[in-house]
Amino acid sequence: MAEALGINVVRQGELPHYEPYGWQHWPEFPWLSYQFRRALGETQEGGGSVSELFLAASRMKPGDLDSWHMELLKVSDNNMRRGDDEAAKGHVRTAMNCWLRAADLYRSAEFWLTHDDPRRMATFEKCEAATHKFLDCCVPKGEVVHVPYEGKHLYAYFIRAPYHTPKQPVLIAFGGLDSFKDELWFMVGRGALQRGISVLLVDGPGQGGTLRRLGIPTRFDYEVPVGACIDWLGTRTDVDMNRIAVSGSSLGGYYAARAGAKEPRLAACIAHGAQWDVGSRMRERDDDHMLASHLRWVFGSTSMKDVWEVSKAFKLEGALDSMKCPFLICHGGHDVLGVQTANLVHDYARKVGLDVTLRFVTEEETGADHCQHDNPTIGQEIMLDWLADKFGIGQTTLGNDKPL
Repeated sequence: MAEALGINVVRQGELPHYEPYGWQHWPEFPWLSYQFRRALGETQEGGGSVSELFLAASRMKPGDLDSWHMELLKVSDNNMRRGDDEAAKGHVRTAMNCWLRAADLYRSAEFWLTHDDPRRMATFEKCEAATHKFLDCCVPKGEVVHVPYEGKHLYAYFIRAPYHTPKQPVLIAFGGLDSFKDELWFMVGRGALQRGISVLLVDGPGQGGTLRRLGIPTRFDYEVPVGACIDWLGTRTDVDMNRIAVSGSSLGGYYAARAGAKEPRLAACIAHGAQWDVGSRMRERDDDHMLASHLRWVFGSTSMKDVWEVSKAFKLEGALDSMKCPFLICHGGHDVLGVQTANLVHDYARKVGLDVTLRFVTEEETGADHCQHDNPTIGQEIMLDWLADKFGIGQTTLGNDKPL
């Protein structure tokens, strides 16, 4: 597998083109290209449409973060309005499609805004509102929930798989540094439900509404919020408590692995993008880094030096040894953040005797980007088929369970 660090490579004068990790729309602005590729990939899971993404991009000033926000906000608002209009006519399926597109487009629209920009919270709330409308029309209805956590709560969505199975297995899913619960539908949620696995999509510490509204930063011992989620699931009558898994994407690859090692009630663990030593990566970033403001916000720090100090505890060496459940690492073969980390985690896990599987996604398959942002569908297929097999779910007979 190749080490691909294209996210940091500025290429002056090049035209848009295809790389092994996907479409590079603005070679001169690789970080914006990466985020555009992410949004573009999620269109195939219902998060917008290809044409409206290219329409928005065609109207942006390359490299201008305000125009990124404004043009994506326009297509987001268009979808939200159309969803509301179609719902009023009784066209529920069209309305759901529109709201789902709006939710993910709002997520993209808010991405580059600083955390203290009033437009960010306003856009985030629009994103949630669109998701809530979509969930309310699902069969069965999705639930907007608050998971109790250290005297406060974690914002989350619980969605049952559309089958009559009385007690269903559950995937607890987290994003990473910048992904949050509303995006997780396009990364793992839809694929889990298709296979008879309910989902709890969570804004953990340092993520989404939990960070934005309650100011709760991230933490290295993510088994604590995961444990709170399992406690909450235990209050329900429709959950198979012997089949609970956790997944985390990007930085969430660390969160999931740490929880999988330290929370014995987990039956399976998925690192969607491997992480080994987060502090070593933060050491390379200064306050001029493209994501410095966001990093300081997530880690509850005032400088990148402080981020580095806090993040030193975010490492799997020593912690991973106690994992008892099956462990999947799904990683892009041309991950723009590199692939060596995935090998480090896998080799260490093998050395300490874990039941570990490493799956690199290749450029020929597509999905070789970080967290399969260029093709999230294949990422879902790989991860959720693996999980369905570990949970003993026979997909050939699942339809006999009288789908709702």
